[in-house]
Parts: sequence; C-alpha cells; structure tokens
Amino acid sequence: MSGGPSLAVVGAGAWGTTLATLLSKAAPVTLLARDEAHAATLRTDGENKRYLPGVPLDERVSVTADPSDLGAATELVVFAVPSRAMRSSVVSVAGSLSESAVLLSVAKGIEAGSLLRMTEVIASEVPDAAGRVAALSGPNLALEISRGLPAAAVVGAVDDEVSRRAVDILGGRTFRLYRNRDIVGVELAGALKNIVAIVAGAVEELGAGDNAKAAITTRGLAEMTRLGAAMGANPLTFAGLAGIGDILATSTSALSRNHRLGVELASGRPWSEIEGTLPGVAEGAYTVQAAVELARRHEVEVPIADQVHAVLYEGKDVRASVVDLLARSSKDELTGEA
Repeated sequence: MSGGPSLAVVGAGAWGTTLATLLSKAAPVTLLARDEAHAATLRTDGENKRYLPGVPLDERVSVTADPSDLGAATELVVFAVPSRAMRSSVVSVAGSLSESAVLLSVAKGIEAGSLLRMTEVIASEVPDAAGRVAALSGPNLALEISRGLPAAAVVGAVDDEVSRRAVDILGGRTFRLYRNRDIVGVELAGALKNIVAIVAGAVEELGAGDNAKAAITTRGLAEMTRLGAAMGANPLTFAGLAGIGDILATSTSALSRNHRLGVELASGRPWSEIEGTLPGVAEGAYTVQAAVELARRHEVEVPIADQVHAVLYEGKDVRASVVDLLARSSKDELTGEA
C-alpha cells in the first residue's frame, strides 16, 4: 500500500495494541490483526475490549488483516506476537516488508525445537534484515502503559544505529528507552524472567511470605545470569531493565500472566486445565522447556527452571518442588561451588 503509514505493528493483542497507540503519537500506524474478523471487531469497537477494555484506539491507528498493507512501513515494524507464533507471523508478512525498516521483536520467549531467540527467528526468515533486527524488553505491563503510566525499557541491537532508530521512534515522555548492544542478554533476560515470575506467584499463593519471594526471585536472577553468560550474554544486562527490572514487575503484579499462572498452579490446578483459561499467553510455561534444554547443552545448573518444568509437565506438586529447592545442599552464593 503505497503512501500508507511508515510504522507498523504485527499482532493486535494487549502489547501490540498498546505499542500501536504509543507509536501513533508520533505518526500514523498500521496494526496487523491475525484475521479480518479480529480486525473488524477492533475497528467497530474502537478499542481492544478483550485485552485493554476502556482504552480507546487512536484514530491514527489503521487496523487491517492484509499483510500487504505493511509495505509502506519503511521506518519500523514491531512484532508483538507470542513466541510460538513468531515464525509463522514473520513468514506471513516477509514478502511485504520494506527493505529499510527496523524489525523490532517485543516477544519474550525462545522458540521450541530450534532454541532460537526471537530476533534470530526473524533473521532466519528475512535474511537481508539480519542487520536491522532489534529487541525490546523491560518491566512493561501493557495495561499500565496503555493508560499513560510511566515506564522504561531497553532496546537491544548489535548495531547502535539500529537501536537509536527504534528508541527515537518509540520512546516518549512516559516511555523512557535505553540502548544496549547486548541483544543476547536483553532477549534471554526477558524470556527467562517469566519462569521466575511463575515461582514467585506460586510462593505468594502458598503464603510462604515476602522473605521467600525475595529469595526465590534473587536466586532466579542468579540462575538467569549464569545461563545467559554461558550463552555469550553480558552478566550486567541481567542487572538492568530486561533482568531485575522485569523480574520486579512480573513477579509481584497481578497483571502478570506468568505470576497468575504460578498462583493457579499453587492452588492445585494442573497446567492442562489452566492453559486455555489465561487472558493471553503465559510465555514462561513454554520458555521453561527451552531453558532446561539450553541449560543441559551449556552445562549450567538451573534448579528453579527444573522445578517449574517438573510441576508443569511432570505432574509434580508445587509444595514438593519448593521443599526440594530449599533442601538443596549449601553452595557459595557467587561461584556456586559446594
């Protein structure tokens, strides 16, 4: 579509709709929904009633289900779809993408099977865009940001010019953005912290207290950092917005789907019963499978991820998992040595 908006968002869920609204403050935006029925509902309602009730869509957001409408987006295309849908979403729009636009992933997950990060998935399907991919991560609860509440995030990209372009377009007075060349760390931190948020929710539901929640989130951060460092990430990235910043938000907020999943698991419901009832995707439930596999590949201990995996996919009782975590032999806090 020649002459259309130079900015676009793929994915009209809570986060995609929020980012489209943010971008529309600077310029018109194309918002690509999964199908025409969804697009028509958004256009008719003038809001995303399922995910962001009461938050109106800006008139400068054009909702469509036609990938060819992305052709005019020469500046920035944001991929705001669940990690499990990233590859199929990229494939569906690859032929319509501009050769100059920055491709920004805001999904916080790792692809099952390939164990690729989201920007790696994008680059594998759009090879000529490998130098134009970036990732956004941080403590970003969509509902709060959609209501204009202040937040901050980090854009990771190997090329500093790419991250600068994304920051200049998406950043604003209530959405402060930083840059980081450690795209590996930015993406891994964003994905792995969802596993920690599940445990935090479970600990809260069990009534274990704030000390226990603080302990589990802190040790979760250490676990994330160990795995990230083994995969080439800068450990300092995990002490930033994508790591500890996001953990603080998702491990304590009722708005966090991963936190809610932990609460539900601790109440006695199995994952098979919970999966279809959450308001959106709890990425940690799928990321944990990839995390455990990556940990084995890189020979890194991930006891928290192991226990989450056992509860979700092996039928282990949540309380038994907490007991097993506490019963582990004492180790040096920094080196992990016995």
